[in-house]
Amino acid sequence: MRWLILVLFSNVCWAYHPPTPVTVYGDDSYPPYSYSVDGQLKGIYVDILAAVFEKMPEYRVKLTPIPWKRGLKLLETGEGFALFPPYYYPDKRLYISPYSEPILDEQVVVYCHPDSVKERQLNKWPDDYLGLTVGVNESFALGGNRFWEEVKKGTIKLIEAKGNRNNILNLYKNRIDCYVNDRLSIVWEVKLLMQEGVIDSSWKMKLGSSVSSEQGYLGFTKISPDKYPYKSEFIQQVNKIIIDFKRDGTLDKILSQYIE
Repeated sequence: MRWLILVLFSNVCWAYHPPTPVTVYGDDSYPPYSYSVDGQLKGIYVDILAAVFEKMPEYRVKLTPIPWKRGLKLLETGEGFALFPPYYYPDKRLYISPYSEPILDEQVVVYCHPDSVKERQLNKWPDDYLGLTVGVNESFALGGNRFWEEVKKGTIKLIEAKGNRNNILNLYKNRIDCYVNDRLSIVWEVKLLMQEGVIDSSWKMKLGSSVSSEQGYLGFTKISPDKYPYKSEFIQQVNKIIIDFKRDGTLDKILSQYIE
């Protein structure tokens, strides 16, 4: 009997594989998509990916907030495994590969301070913005190649700031003329700042051009592949679940909670 119990116990131990610990980093200052509150990640992408990882019991995934620039650096050096939500820029961030299935569609627009653009038509990006100072989030590669060419030539002045809040405050105080980012993200942050009394509730931004339609992804480092032997299987599972969520309405259900 003791021998039988020992054999059964050995077989159970042999069959059991503890979940593989995985750290996934998320932007700590991109509300409502991904942001940190008291050290905890919150937001639309966070809710979606948390639901994805719940369906992957072979992995114990920790979602960790990180400044965007630092998160990109971790992927560039191979110290970090995955980061969300980068846009798909394979020609600019050669150290990210692959990208997951696209998670969400985002509409990138320009909002301007009304006093800065009184005499301007704002229909064509970036031609109608030459001579202006434009804000973007630190290490965000938004705006398209033409925009960055104009920045390089000095015909558009670029100011980078960490996160939506700092950029919107710069716009409110007229330190920048315009701000480029996802439309929902800008509107969300302006609403919070008004509720907090940081900016006047009567203040109005002027909506300019629609710059692009982008998609957010979970991006994986392609550096130090031996450090992440589970990478291929992990990505395969993530992609399948994201596709399932789009089909069964789970993704829309999560998004609707924020849009409302």
